Amino acid sequence: MRYLTDRKRAIGMGAAKSGTEHHWSMQVSSVALLILVPLFIFTFGCALGGSYEEITAYYARPFPAIIAALTIWVGMMHFKSGAQIMLEDYVHGFKGRLAIILMTCLSYAVAVTGVYALVRLAL
Repeated sequence: MRYLTDRKRAIGMGAAKSGTEHHWSMQVSSVALLILVPLFIFTFGCALGGSYEEITAYYARPFPAIIAALTIWVGMMHFKSGAQIMLEDYVHGFKGRLAIILMTCLSYAVAVTGVYALVRLAL
């Protein structure tokens, strides 16, 4: 027989033992996107409608390329965290784990592909 109260057993556990980490990463990425998205719209808007040569010359500069790469990467990591939380809440069992794995692979693939395309465009 255990002499721990329910409260003592529950302290520090959380619902899935990682809820605080997910919440904190979502808050940090939200603030980062709050800054990055307007910068991205401003930098992308300047290049919109240009020819291929003008676009490559524009993204060869470091500031627009870094802003675009950071926006793609942080946006996809924010998507990954949000979708994982949603899937953990609503899809259970093997299907839930498989959906989380596929969604994580998809988000990293989109982020890497976007940054790769940007690097190819800039160089």
